[in-house]
Amino acid sequence: MEFCPKCGAVLVQKRKKEGCPRCNYSAKGKIKITSSEKIEEKKEIAILSDKDMQVLPIVTEKCIKCGNDKAFFWTVQTRSGDEAETKFFKCTKCEYTWREYR
Repeated sequence: MEFCPKCGAVLVQKRKKEGCPRCNYSAKGKIKITSSEKIEEKKEIAILSDKDMQVLPIVTEKCIKCGNDKAFFWTVQTRSGDEAETKFFKCTKCEYTWREYR
């Protein structure tokens, strides 16, 4: 990768001979400045499914559908701001979702 010695912009491969795209500095007959850094190969990226992305807290709450005693929970402000939020639960076993108003 080459950089413009005047403004520091990256010199684009197609335009190196034409000069800097930002300040029009031309390096004809001048010393070329290059980077000594090497770009490493990209590492393999792991793909997670939606099931792996469950980051909700788990509480002890009995599911009314299957009887399991563990559930994820989250809260949402479904009514006006001066009223309590609605608490939602999702069973860790059968994934049945229910809510509790306060």
